[in-house]
Parts: sequence; C-alpha cells; structure tokens
Amino acid sequence: MKKETPHIPVLLDEVLQSFEEMPKKDGIFIDCTLGYGGHSEAILKKFPEIHLIGIDQDPEAIDFSTKRLESFKDRFEARKGRFSDLLPKLLQKYEISGILADFGVSSLQLDKKERGFSFLSENLDMRMNPEAEFSAYDVVNGYSQEELERIFKEYAETKAYKKVAKAIVDARSKKSIESGIELSDIIGKVLPKRGKTNPATPLFQAIRIEVNDELGEIVRLLDALEKNPPNSAVVGLITFHSLEDRLVKQRFKKWNTSCICPPDSFRCECGNDHNIGKPLNRKPLIANENELRQNPRSRSAKLRAFKFN
Repeated sequence: MKKETPHIPVLLDEVLQSFEEMPKKDGIFIDCTLGYGGHSEAILKKFPEIHLIGIDQDPEAIDFSTKRLESFKDRFEARKGRFSDLLPKLLQKYEISGILADFGVSSLQLDKKERGFSFLSENLDMRMNPEAEFSAYDVVNGYSQEELERIFKEYAETKAYKKVAKAIVDARSKKSIESGIELSDIIGKVLPKRGKTNPATPLFQAIRIEVNDELGEIVRLLDALEKNPPNSAVVGLITFHSLEDRLVKQRFKKWNTSCICPPDSFRCECGNDHNIGKPLNRKPLIANENELRQNPRSRSAKLRAFKFN
C-alpha cells in the first residue's frame, strides 16, 4: 500500500517545467535533497527514462522515500549522506541530465516536536542528520554572547541581535536552556509580537542554519558544479532565505558571464567565451496563489534554474 507523503513538495509545477529544458531526458538525475520523495516521485513519473539518485542525510527520510518509491526501484536509488560530499563524486562518474536541491526543512521535520525545530519542542535539537554530534542545544548553551550575536546578525538579519544574545546568555546563567519552548519564551520577552508570525522565527532559523552549516553546504554544491559543469544539464535550486538566494543568484550570474576582463579594460582580451551556461529565468519562480493557499510555507520559496552549455 502506498504511503501518503507527510510533506508537500514546493513549486512542483515550476520544477517540472524547468526540467523540461533537459536535452537528455534518459540520463541520470540527482535529487540532492530527497526528503520525503515528493519531487523525486513527480520527476520519475514525468520523465519515464530517467534514472534518479536521491541523497539525504536523514535516515528517516531515506527509509520513507525508499518505501514510497518502491514501484520505481529499477530507476531509483537512495544514498545517505551530505550532498556536498556525494555530489562531486557523482559529477565525475556519470553523465548528468538534471540536478535538483530544495534547501528547505521538510514539514515533517518542523512539525515533529522530538526533532527540536519547533517553538513547542521539549528539546533543542535541529539536526537534519540526527546522528550528528552538534545540535541547537550546543549553540544556545555553548556559544559566547559574541558568537550568538554573529549568527543572529548574519542569518536572522535582525537589528535586535545584541538584545536577544544577551537575553539568552542571562537566562542560561541561571539554568541551561533545554527546550524550544523555553527559548521561544526568552526571545518573546525581548521581541514584541507583530502580526501572525512568531518573533522567534528568524532566530530559530538562524540557529538551524548554524547547526547544519546550511550556507556552507550550498557554497560547496555550487563549487562542485563550477569545478565539473555537467554538459547540457539543468540544475534547479530552491531557496527559502535571502542569504541562500543571494548565493545562488550571484553564482548563476558569474557562470553566465562571458567576459572576465577587469571593468576598466579598454577592450576584451580574455576571449569573451567564459560563460558555462545561462539562467532559464530572469527572475526566480515563486509560488502561485493556489499553492500559497494549500501550503503557506511555500511563501518564501524561490526556484532558480540554470542550463549548462
């Protein structure tokens, strides 16, 4: 019996539309963030000649997706690990047709209180790989005030980063902060609530980014693609944070630049042939009104797609 997915894949129509641009629809497709298999299932159905390799560091997701995609077992294989470790090897080994990465956290991870991502969690975890040693507890209770200020300033992009960091340090001087509930309460006393969004949302996100080195993972994925550009392949990257989107946007712009001469050069002397492909859309694709109604978490999702030469 087919298991129902606990996670709604974002921008699904836009993802499928982008990969229509693959010249080779019978090669290897890599889903760098397999999750609960929503995108992978749709791609396997849409492109019946594709062989798909799904990567995830969460064993629960690997197990669920392997069962979910059992009917595609001749065309699907799951690999456990970080995509930053596995992708470079796959790029060297195979002729790749398409690559997808969805940098969001799945609804199941967010909603499962024991995973420690939630304001209502009774622990502080936030590890995408539950076997990793470093967790949100270590950040909240172990980082210096200056280190907390850094991640809240850079990743939460909040002006109150000093106040929040000090409130956490003051609170943990009395007792360790053990849960998402406690942390949310501490932040809520510093930041007033405006509208429906919990004021702790960007701070929790900042801690999660730090725990999982999420920006570093994106940079390493982009570096791997730049080092071994997959011929004629399409890559689609879904971001949920302005810092993530900026990394992708800037790298796609670099890859689409033909002339790399200094700006003050009188004339081009580099050969004007350094671009390795082009973005498929001038602006990122975002959720339509229908998707926003069905899945409010898609509101911050942006898909950028790039086709290599």
